[in-house]
Amino acid sequence: MSELKFSDLVEPVAIDHKTALRVTILGGGSFGTAMANTAVRNGCDTMIWIRDEEIANEINRTHVNSRYLPDYNLESALKAESNLEKAVRDRDIILVAIPSHSFRDVLKQIKPFITAQAVVSLTKGIEAKTFSFMSDIIREELPEVPYGVLSGPNLAKEIMSGMPAGTVIASHSELVRYAVQQALHSALFRVFGSDDVHGVELGGALKNIYAVAMGMAAAYNVGENTKSMILTRALAEMSRFAVQLGANPLTFLGLSGVGDLFATCNSPLSRNYQVGFALGSGKTLEQATTELGQTAEGINTIVQVNARAKELDVYMPITTALYEVIYEGAPPLHIALSLMKNGHRSDVEFVLPHHKV
Repeated sequence: MSELKFSDLVEPVAIDHKTALRVTILGGGSFGTAMANTAVRNGCDTMIWIRDEEIANEINRTHVNSRYLPDYNLESALKAESNLEKAVRDRDIILVAIPSHSFRDVLKQIKPFITAQAVVSLTKGIEAKTFSFMSDIIREELPEVPYGVLSGPNLAKEIMSGMPAGTVIASHSELVRYAVQQALHSALFRVFGSDDVHGVELGGALKNIYAVAMGMAAAYNVGENTKSMILTRALAEMSRFAVQLGANPLTFLGLSGVGDLFATCNSPLSRNYQVGFALGSGKTLEQATTELGQTAEGINTIVQVNARAKELDVYMPITTALYEVIYEGAPPLHIALSLMKNGHRSDVEFVLPHHKV
């Protein structure tokens, strides 16, 4: 007898193409595919844009994303499309799941086809060199569109397996929040709302740094005490940095903050954790990223945040130590030592008068 999954208990909603929200996901990676499948199950008329026509045709034929989620069947109503104009024109919501280094270029490509669509980022990263968040890029490239960001502890394989999960849609537009909740909220996937766009976005981007650190620590077989200290000091670093950029520190107590941090730092399914584990096992950064075969946003984020933290004079010892280990040849033990400095104060950020911890 096969194992019963949560998803077996919830039937997909029949799609009425006259009234269903028209949702397009740009990007055929694991998370984009999982969100596309969720939208279909939730009754949306859903397309997923895949740059490679051959792969798009294969998905339409087999209902499997063989590169990123080979062990999971996709809903038969999900349509893969390689023509960008067809995927974007006359849709209601565009969910962008493109790696940060290509995010701006894809928005420029869709600009001629954008009319009244809402554009929502699913990308957890920061653009190299400009230190732009994905919401900043949307505003710059598509200044007239309503926009938002989606972030939370959302490991794609668990979502595809039908395990209950939650996420946060952050937007200054109540209509955008409502539309995304209508598109994705279901019995197995709860979608919360927020208006702290940069706070939610920062949680999703910054936690990737600490997933690399946790993966590296796991390679050294550290204990639970050490893991707990990494997590809590990571949360302190994240909130310190975010407040300097105008975010609400309370946002980091939610799913997009501590929730995503916990899930990513404790799961071998996380790409950033995997890269950190490989680095901790003695492999070079090039070897680690090549073996992974996917983008690990945390590596770029470490570079960007380390530089920006120095500019803003924000104390981020874990991030600084990671940068020195990966790019300057410091021993991995350097990260552990960074956690043990300057501890003469409360461990909860913003409780006592400010000074470095």
